[in-house]
Amino acid sequence: MITNKVVVITGGAGRIGSAFVKAVIENEGIAVIGDINEDIANKTIDKISNDLKEKVQDISSKVLFINLDISSKSSVLSCINFLDKKYGKIDALVNNAYPKSKNFGKKFFDIEMEDFNEFSNLHLGGYFNISQQFIKYFLKQNHGNIINISSIQGIAAPAFETYEGTSMHSPIEYTVVKHGLIGMTKYMAKMFKKDRIRVNAISPGGILDNQPEIFLKKYKNRCGTKGMLDSIDLTGTLIYLLSDSSQYLNGQNIVLDDGFSL
Repeated sequence: MITNKVVVITGGAGRIGSAFVKAVIENEGIAVIGDINEDIANKTIDKISNDLKEKVQDISSKVLFINLDISSKSSVLSCINFLDKKYGKIDALVNNAYPKSKNFGKKFFDIEMEDFNEFSNLHLGGYFNISQQFIKYFLKQNHGNIINISSIQGIAAPAFETYEGTSMHSPIEYTVVKHGLIGMTKYMAKMFKKDRIRVNAISPGGILDNQPEIFLKKYKNRCGTKGMLDSIDLTGTLIYLLSDSSQYLNGQNIVLDDGFSL
């Protein structure tokens, strides 16, 4: 359980983020949806409230939305100040947001340097920006926990063969950013390990999202029993990292991919 822990989840209105929000509430924590899309966030809250109405009393006290742009220092500071006044503490930050640049997704020879830099600045730069400000706050309160959501493409090159016969591909910026995020995780964990601040990462395998059947079959052939994961499959690891059961786990990257990367 993570009873009464205040957990900020960036990108909390998204596919993975909403599963994280629900899991935090189910485990008696307080979930803060940090997102730039208030409409989707409110729909997420309504759906979770409906799903959990028989299990959780007074859900409205367990979840809230904050408009949060991870690339904006002023936005991050406003979030921290609001939560500090409301709760008097922030226990954890889950870096799950997935900001995309306008030209993200181009193939290797079509990517301009400006495209590469824009995505890197938004994604990896944004993760650095919000982590830096939260760590300043964590140092003042003498504890803190950051969980970065990386990817199996943060530990290896893409499995290009799984894309054959489809229109799918994996942009190089994504692999570079996810590798960088694991390095950032280790750097911050080591720098602040004496300050009761933990920083770990989760590297999920592919998440099911209407991919073509030919891809799903090739992907599953590399796995154990399931293949592509559902967002809910990540929540057990998240809750473990948020809980006191993992209090001595620091600077680690947990690969969760049904054996795909073996």
